[in-house]
Amino acid sequence: MSTAEATIQKRPNFIGKILLQAFLIIVAIIQIYPLIWLAFFSLKDNGEIFSGDVLGLPKKFLWSNYAKALSDGNVLTYFVNSVWVTVVTIFIVLILASMTGYAITRMKWKLSNVTMTVILLGMMVPIHAALLPLFMVLKNLKMLNTYWSLIIPYVAFGIPLAVFILGSFFKGVPREMEESAVIDGCGIYRTFFYIILPLVKPALATVAIFTFLSSWNELMFAVTFINNTAYQTLTVGMMSMVGTYITQWGIIGAGLMISTIPTIIIYLLLSKQVQKSMIAGAVKG
Repeated sequence: MSTAEATIQKRPNFIGKILLQAFLIIVAIIQIYPLIWLAFFSLKDNGEIFSGDVLGLPKKFLWSNYAKALSDGNVLTYFVNSVWVTVVTIFIVLILASMTGYAITRMKWKLSNVTMTVILLGMMVPIHAALLPLFMVLKNLKMLNTYWSLIIPYVAFGIPLAVFILGSFFKGVPREMEESAVIDGCGIYRTFFYIILPLVKPALATVAIFTFLSSWNELMFAVTFINNTAYQTLTVGMMSMVGTYITQWGIIGAGLMISTIPTIIIYLLLSKQVQKSMIAGAVKG
């Protein structure tokens, strides 16, 4: 084959790669632009927002919108409450789901398959279908207007998916790892925490992200179970700000931007682990 023929064959592949990269860049811009627009929106005043130039750069960057949102809008209190509820929920879900998944998939006992089936049935129940029963239970236990009125339901509805994800990863861990640990004198807990868990970090990261998103963005439970401003989360706080700052949309945009930052941070920190999880799941499949 001559050099000219080889060049002709390579040219379509080169053009195809350029077109694919251009397409992916356009998709990335479309996906990222709403976040950029929100950042610009949060730095404007009402006059500029309603002047018709909603998509453009702010003529004057009003960083005071963030200060007003944190102080006058109580966004800082809502933010701390959301962080506390979400962090505790993620921690409890990871501990309970990892132990449950390990016990079901790695230990031999009669009702392991039945237990897994019962737990996975929880994925079929819509979270808001339990709104009224949960309200009555929490009211009788005098747990309304507390952090636990949100943490307990979030944990309960987060465990089924977490057990499903972690259980599939535990099945792929070679038995020789546990046998070697036992020979070296490790007990069941030491084997679990020091040998098995480090091997399933991608799955733990995936569970953490799913649990974070479901807890951080949840509104119905938060607005139903908590009326005290001192315990309200960001979703409820943003909803209440629409009435309080109906003419100050820049402050509301600043609050929305603040509530979006943790999601971006979580993605940046755990995205590689989630990618490894997806790749491992594809290989196993």
